[in-house]
Amino acid sequence: MALVYSTDSGRVCPECRQAQADCRCKARAQAAVVGNGQVRVRRETAGRKGKGVTVILGLPLTADELTGVAKQLKAACGSGGTAKDGTVEIQGDHLDKVMQWLQKAGYSPKRAGG
Repeated sequence: MALVYSTDSGRVCPECRQAQADCRCKARAQAAVVGNGQVRVRRETAGRKGKGVTVILGLPLTADELTGVAKQLKAACGSGGTAKDGTVEIQGDHLDKVMQWLQKAGYSPKRAGG
């Protein structure tokens, strides 16, 4: 049985056994590199009621860096978007703009899908 609460420190992380506020597991998870380095760019419409999004996969960045790249790409495309599950999603069909931006940033992106 794992310890989840202590009267001294309150809630306890079951993995590192530190107080929830001092948990080291979250810091390690955020510092981990998400992508594999093979940058792929594709357009998706599945599950979005026919609306297209441009998806960037495989960026070798941490979660915080991925959020920063998403912000820069959204500004470059003049569109909304998000960074989630190790991918960056930009609303709309912006394949060419995203490919150019990634090349200028030093990545070698490839188109994926049809």
